[in-house]
Amino acid sequence: MNNTFRYRLRSPLGGLAADLTAGHRVPDANSDDGFRLQIHRNVWLAPPTGINWRDAAWLSFGLSVHSSDLSSAHPGGLLVEVAALTFPPAHFRSEAAALAMDGWVRMEFDLPDRGFRATFDSGIGAHRFHWGGYSDPFSDES
Repeated sequence: MNNTFRYRLRSPLGGLAADLTAGHRVPDANSDDGFRLQIHRNVWLAPPTGINWRDAAWLSFGLSVHSSDLSSAHPGGLLVEVAALTFPPAHFRSEAAALAMDGWVRMEFDLPDRGFRATFDSGIGAHRFHWGGYSDPFSDES
């Protein structure tokens, strides 16, 4: 069964918005589940067809911060299948995909908040993204 998480942040720029519809199941080792990304040990992500590579990377990041908990809770494996990532182009940045995935995972599996946030910084007139104790996957930090 698929569930939808709606991420929203209002700001003077209009805000950020992304709707993530996904489901999960145990992967079938004897069948071709189609394209999927290994996130951690036995945790996999099947992104929606035709997704932009950058959006797929941010979805992976949003799932990866919970992957250790998910791997422990699902020793038989877990495949998160994203049916859709939709957004109004004027209110989207790829980072919102990570925020939507984080929200969906926490909603679906009742996992703790990892500190993912977006805020509007009026001093610079732009959104700032906060990743808890995790590094931005596109930063040069190691």
